[in-house]
Formats: sequence, structure tokens, C-alpha cells
Amino acid sequence: MKRVIIILLDGVGCGELPDASKYGDEGSNTLGNLSREIGGLDLPQFEKLGLGNIIKIQGIPPAEFPSASYGKAAELSAGKDTTSGHWELMGLVTRDPFPTYPQGFSAQMLKKFQEAIGRSTLGGWPASGTEIIKELGEEHIRVGYPIVYTSADSVFQIAAHKDVIPLSQLYKFCEIARELFPDIGRIIARPFIGSPGAFERTFERKDYSVPPPEVTLFDLLKDKGLSVVTIGKIDYLFAGRGITEACHTEGNKDGMRKTIEIMKEINKGLIFTNLVDFDMLWGHRNNKQGFAQGLKEVDRWLPTLLKNLKPDDILFITADHGNDPTTPSTDHSREYIPILVCGEKIKRGVNLGTRESFADIGATIGEYFGIKVEAGESFLSEIII
Repeated sequence: MKRVIIILLDGVGCGELPDASKYGDEGSNTLGNLSREIGGLDLPQFEKLGLGNIIKIQGIPPAEFPSASYGKAAELSAGKDTTSGHWELMGLVTRDPFPTYPQGFSAQMLKKFQEAIGRSTLGGWPASGTEIIKELGEEHIRVGYPIVYTSADSVFQIAAHKDVIPLSQLYKFCEIARELFPDIGRIIARPFIGSPGAFERTFERKDYSVPPPEVTLFDLLKDKGLSVVTIGKIDYLFAGRGITEACHTEGNKDGMRKTIEIMKEINKGLIFTNLVDFDMLWGHRNNKQGFAQGLKEVDRWLPTLLKNLKPDDILFITADHGNDPTTPSTDHSREYIPILVCGEKIKRGVNLGTRESFADIGATIGEYFGIKVEAGESFLSEIII
């Protein structure tokens, strides 16, 4: 009855990687910079686990006797996007980066898409999703053209007001784009509602991802007859592959609530939760106070999470990339990710150091279930009692 729970704090990195300059991310340190900018973080539960033992975080001193084992991991994959981060955690390192469009989509790409959907488009450049609908939403309502935009990630995002382009048609546009641009990491539907000056994105977002090109830990667990339950957007990132049950959420609070519900239902296998608000609501908008408050909310929830662990459970708390809200950039940052591991079977206070790959987490989980994962180096022997 072994079970592993992963809580992924989307975008909560812990310091620039050695190659951060290649990505324009010198000086990025989501947790470290945020703590200094706001005068210190107050996260007593994370402090007890040992978050302050990983890096220097103002307000979170190193714990003398951390209740978790701790460390950080570098990304081997080329890029800093959500998909490659999640794939690497599950044992698939992406050597060739997905294409990105820092100057916007080419005229040829836009023409190809417009011809396929039978109408023109608005936008076409890198933008914040909330800002571009502020900028172009009123015109979109007037002319009926979908808004397309990208980011630092390999994404082709399509935004549309639900009263102008029905949800089913927006999803169809995304399916068309998925066929037209097979190399782009994700095609994302971004529906919104409201009136000019008060537009609001809905939780009916849908991602159309490139399927993993190779086997991941999800596939191996499922093939062994174990449950693989994802909470949040994770099933989209794997195109549904290897997942036995997917539960979508409406933000962090909903994700935390549903995690506890699933933990009461699923007795063996993997439960993997993505808490997306750090990235989607606060990191991409450089909202430092919102980011800090989100961390407080997770900190307050941790005792409930820990109380629902079973004797054979292992809990991992980690991330997929950085998204430093203190830098001028509003995109992901090339950072280390934190690792906290705890459970009744896990030693306390083991310093795991700096791991060479996110895949070390997947390799560790695989070994716990008796599965060999090709990428990564397991640290199970260092932490298991």
C-alpha cells in the first residue's frame, strides 16, 4: 500500500542556475528575492520542514532539527518551461528545446492559422494574458477575431470572450492550431468573460500539449497497476498519458482541498498536485504580495496535509521552474527547485545537497515502487529508514 504525494508549487524556484544568463535570468531567486523585497517571509510550517536550510530566506532561519530531508535540484532539460519541468520530474529530460517566439509569431504562422479557421486574428506577440485582453478585448468583441499571443514558454495561446466565440469553437480553434504547429509545446485555450475594463479569465482553460516522446514514470506506474492521479493542469502537460485519474482545479485553494479528498480515496500509487496560482496569478504579474500571501496559505494548510499522511506515504514538496516576481521579467526564470521530503519512513534532516537533475525525484519515487527510471539518480537510500 505504498503511496507518494507530490505537491508542486508552480514557479517557486530557489536561485539562478549556472546557465541562467543564457535565458536572461541573471539574479533570479524567487524565494530569496521575494523574502528580501517584502521584509521577510513568515512560514512557520515550512521553517520546521527545513525550507530555510536549502537557501538563505529572510524570515525563515535554518531549522536546527528539520522534520524533512531537504535539498535543491538543477534542470538538465533545455529551457525553463512548464512542460519540460514536469516531464523531467517524471524522468524525461528534454535535450532539444521547444521553439519559442520572443519576437512574436511570424506573419506566415498567423496567415496559416487564419486561413485554417476562416477568420483574422488579433495580437500575435508575447504578452501577459490578463494585459492582452485588457488591450484587445474591446476590439475582439467588436470584430469577433480571436486574440493570439505567446510568452517565454513554447505556447500558442488563444483568448476569446465566451459571448463572442463559444467555448466549443475556441477549443476547435486550439485543435486546429495543434495540428498546424506540431512542434510548439502547448496550444492553450484562454476563455474570458465580462465587459471592457472588467474582463476576467475563467477556469475553462484547456491545454493541448505535445505528448511525451518517451516513457515517463507515469507510464511505468500505470503499467504496474498503480494509480496515477493528477490534480490541476498536469494531465494536459502529459497529453493524458499514463494518468489513471485527472482532477482539474480552480486555483490553489481548490487544489489543496481536492488533494485531501483524493488522499482519503486513493490508497496506493502517486498523487501529484500542481498549485498553479504562484505562477499564473502572481509570478507572471510580478505580484509580490500575492505570491507571499499564497505561500502563507499553503503554510497554514501543511498541518492538514501532514495529518492525512499514512505510515507508508512519502511526501515531496517541490517546483518546476522559477517565476521571480521581483525582477523586471514577467516570465519563468531558469532556477533551481527546492526539495522537501518527509513521512514516517523518511529520515529527518538529511541534506540532499544540489541534485544534478529534477529527474532524481522521479528516480527516487520509482525505486520506492520497485521501478527503474532511466533518467536521474535515486536518493532513496539516503533518506529511507
